Amino acid sequence: MLSDVVEKTSDWVHRWAGETPDTVFLAERSGAGWRAESYAATLQKIRVIAAALLGRGMGAQTPILVMSGNGVDHGLLTLAAQYVGVPIVPVAEQYALITGAHGRLSEVISLIRPAMVYAVDAAQYGEALALPLLAGIEIVASKNVGSATPFSTLLAGDNCADVDAANALVGPDTVGKILMTSGSTSRPKGVLTTQRMMCVNQTQISDALPFLQARPPRIMDWLPWNHVFGGSHNFNIMLANGGSLYIDDGKPTKAAFGRTLENLALMTGTIAFNVPVGFSMLLTALQADKKLQQRFFADLDMVFYAGASLPQDVWQGFEKMALAAQGAVPLMTSSWGLTETAPSCMLQHQPIDRSGVVGVPLNGVVAKLIPDNAMRFEVRIKGPNVMAGYFDAPEKTAQAFDDEGYFITGDAMTFVDSARPDLGMRFDGRMSDDFKLQTGTWVRATVLRAEMLALLAPIAAEIVITGHDETDIGVLIFPNETALVEAGFDHEAKGDGTLTCPRLAARMTLLLTARAAVHSSSSTHVARALILAEPPSIADGEVTAKGNLNFRKILTLRAPILARLYNDAAANVIRIAKG
Repeated sequence: MLSDVVEKTSDWVHRWAGETPDTVFLAERSGAGWRAESYAATLQKIRVIAAALLGRGMGAQTPILVMSGNGVDHGLLTLAAQYVGVPIVPVAEQYALITGAHGRLSEVISLIRPAMVYAVDAAQYGEALALPLLAGIEIVASKNVGSATPFSTLLAGDNCADVDAANALVGPDTVGKILMTSGSTSRPKGVLTTQRMMCVNQTQISDALPFLQARPPRIMDWLPWNHVFGGSHNFNIMLANGGSLYIDDGKPTKAAFGRTLENLALMTGTIAFNVPVGFSMLLTALQADKKLQQRFFADLDMVFYAGASLPQDVWQGFEKMALAAQGAVPLMTSSWGLTETAPSCMLQHQPIDRSGVVGVPLNGVVAKLIPDNAMRFEVRIKGPNVMAGYFDAPEKTAQAFDDEGYFITGDAMTFVDSARPDLGMRFDGRMSDDFKLQTGTWVRATVLRAEMLALLAPIAAEIVITGHDETDIGVLIFPNETALVEAGFDHEAKGDGTLTCPRLAARMTLLLTARAAVHSSSSTHVARALILAEPPSIADGEVTAKGNLNFRKILTLRAPILARLYNDAAANVIRIAKG
């Protein structure tokens, strides 16, 4: 049975501003320390910002577009908008910062038709802010303001606005935010995320993870708020449970990870959220820094990964460190959900010893399992955390639900143990990613891709599985440039978009040949490979806002390379015979 659910996100703010007014809710780096906002200060500031929005005549039909990343002002504006029923629309900052991606940003602007746009730095985002589609729309900025409205103006409020009356009209069905889908198979869609969806999902999560209510959680987190993982799941876990969110302005990349380590030296969390590559980088750093290792594990209750399965060696590395540092292993887990489900639908809430398990449905969630074969199921979902529809897209909304009202996720699952469904389920790929070879043999591309990434790490940064309507399976490999240099693989980019390196090709051949000895069936044998010279392009849509590869776009834009991969006379193709 689902525990009590608040009506709106402002109920959480009011609760903690009353019970723990001095606790830090939101903080970002400022010089050598932090700019921090307590719960009491957060409530005061979001109310005056909300008044400023009301004074401009804003409401449910006047969305605010946020084109910059995580920040305190971004968070305050989000909660202020939700306080009085103004939808907030955060988009990937890459759309604004990369000129070639402005087409995707323009698509969002045309769909949403915002009444206000926020960017933290008007100079940094100046090119995007000058788009013709934004002519006449108020621009708000916190830094290098120029001709934009200073964020401090919003903090002046509006004495004529009745904030309490507007807040009283906000209810469970009020749209709190519109989150854009990644657009990996079509143009981005706007998910109407209501107060009910966000509030119910937090109750579902805390019902499964009662330690969240035992003491206020704390995180140091970089995950972007334009994505449901960082912006709804992590942000609201802190807000719902009186926790503290310290914004990590680093990222799991070679260029930015040093900043993450600097931030962790100042503040660590009770929960560690990350994607697998981030945890892999962190594990290496912690192994080299015993002092940070002790700090990191001192108060840690949970290690939570999402986005892909955590490599088992990374999992075991964290277990070993935790045992050494605190004598126990925190809950190591993951969950499963989508932007359309706010997001969590399934959660592994019991300790296990392996990666890849997403658990059982949360309270109030009903999962409909449609057999794909004897072991695999397509999963469809119904529950109070599921969206009612997409913004201004009735046809796409209708297509998203089946005739029984279940949301069609397009994801596949298998049971950990078919005789013990209580042990939960394991994610088994996207139904749409699967394809048939010419022989009619089905290839489960998501599972195969995960295996190939593990096998070819760290040389392979990303992989695309190929073979639709072909005789056999192939892979296109996006190399990790840093790993190539560190391994001493001298390489050269060819004019045809591929990369040549005899030593690297020999290494790949060795690994894939060894694998072929135990994977000789047509559905799993990788028969050919090519190493690509150019990384996937965000500007061309080869990478989604979530950072995932858009496989269809890559195969379309790189059709000549794909043809080369399947040309048996072409040079530079790594060919692997069956074992």
